[in-house]
Amino acid sequence: MLIVTVAALVVIAAATVAGPRMGVAAPLVLVVVGVAVSFVPAFDSVHIDPELILAGVLPPLLYSAAVSMPTMNFRREFGAISGLSVILVVLSSLVLGLFFMLVLPELGFAWGVALGAIVSPTDAVATSIIKRQPVSRRVVAMLDGESLLNDATALVLLRTAIVATAASFSFWRVAASFSYSVLVALVVGGVVGWLNLVVRKRVHDPAVNTLLSFTVPFVASIPAELLNASGLVAAVVAGLLTGIRAPRELSPQHRLSDKQNWRTVELVLEGAVFLTMGVQLRAVVTDVQQDHAGVGAAVLVAIGALVLTILVRAAYVAPLLGILARRARRSERLQSKLETMQTRMQTSAGKQETLERLNARSRRTVTDRDLERFAVRITRGLADLDYFRREPLGWREGTVVVWAGMRGAVTVAAAQTLPDDTPQRAVLVLIAFAVATMSLVVQGGTIGPLVRHLRTDVDQEAVDEQNEAERTRLFDLLREGAATVREPTIPESAPRPERFAQQRTYRLAVLAAQRTALLDARDNGTFDSDVLENALANVDADQTAIELRSKLAA
Repeated sequence: MLIVTVAALVVIAAATVAGPRMGVAAPLVLVVVGVAVSFVPAFDSVHIDPELILAGVLPPLLYSAAVSMPTMNFRREFGAISGLSVILVVLSSLVLGLFFMLVLPELGFAWGVALGAIVSPTDAVATSIIKRQPVSRRVVAMLDGESLLNDATALVLLRTAIVATAASFSFWRVAASFSYSVLVALVVGGVVGWLNLVVRKRVHDPAVNTLLSFTVPFVASIPAELLNASGLVAAVVAGLLTGIRAPRELSPQHRLSDKQNWRTVELVLEGAVFLTMGVQLRAVVTDVQQDHAGVGAAVLVAIGALVLTILVRAAYVAPLLGILARRARRSERLQSKLETMQTRMQTSAGKQETLERLNARSRRTVTDRDLERFAVRITRGLADLDYFRREPLGWREGTVVVWAGMRGAVTVAAAQTLPDDTPQRAVLVLIAFAVATMSLVVQGGTIGPLVRHLRTDVDQEAVDEQNEAERTRLFDLLREGAATVREPTIPESAPRPERFAQQRTYRLAVLAAQRTALLDARDNGTFDSDVLENALANVDADQTAIELRSKLAA
């Protein structure tokens, strides 16, 4: 077992390095290696417990992805994300349920919906392929958010459909089960995310702090599952809350340690998922052959299911883009009004006038704090308009959203949770494996060339001007943040250690003020997320260097 583990780690590392050099995504390399390994006699009957994937691998992967996701982009795209992760999954499951019922007559509609729910969700691990491509940040945000949340929809549908095989299918039962699963997961994930930060900000050892972070996704997912809610959604919520609050609550050393160690965990777990997927494929085919069910027929059904999922996805994404475009145009008409209101709010007389207007329209007294919140909403509204204008979604982006919806670990693991008395279980599991494998090979193998083919010519001069303007605004923000800290007057007669201590305290206070200004800008969405991330990293590096020099001097 130890030799196998070490060999797997070496293979994962080699695939990560060699895959991009060969022009092939590393997950595809790992699947192929896994299939090749399955022909070794020692691995010819390997079976991975699906609960190990659903409860042991996916929660930390989704938690890590949620922590690192730009939360402002997630908020902006939440309408599209919720539609893709709920409505599209339900629609795909029902359409696929009809398809499976027709091509596998002995299956029945309820079992067809169960298999449809298994095949429908896109996979966070699989969609990691798209992050390596030069695509729109809005596309990445939509795909990331979808893959973080659609697992809950699919697994709730799967459970409900299995129950419905012994009773009648009820839409209201599905709706109630889904609502309960999500609401409880939101509460559990929110509480765990808050407790996570409360505890960890009091732990000063970065290694211990990171070790505690490894427990967070499980502390969130396990109680949620015990309450019959979605453990994956609970882990995602805990990750989102941690990502939002960690820069304000945790020290730079702790966050840097988290980032480095979690990246290693992601690499190992993602690689293990694809390796085990390939290793199990031969055993699944063998089971179908032993049942005399027909491997060729199952593969043909899988091809039809994959084509159908892509067509349903395209039929859903096309009108979604139209709705988003109309909403963006409608919002643009409000821009001049919002700018006028923002200008008025910048003067005392304008604030007073706005306060009087709001009090005249409101049934309760509007306070100065309410007015500040109103000003923040105006700022965020204008920032959102600028974001949508800079990142439009056209048919090219829509094509990428459709084609990048790949299946992977969730489909493979969920298929193996089907009860033993499921009709034609071996065939259903093979269909799910085949859909996931073909999705990774066909869609994952061609997404790179497709993105490059769809790319439009960029006006580099305009991009450079925009970047320069963004940097200028950023420097102004940092300068304003530093100006809020009063520089101490240090007498020349003060001892040198005391002067250094006061200068260090002042510099740390400046960095704290600049970090607060950057985080406020992040929450308002007034800067590009990548620009802010780099600026925050620089502030963190400066603070780490100052604190390190202080420790060495002591």
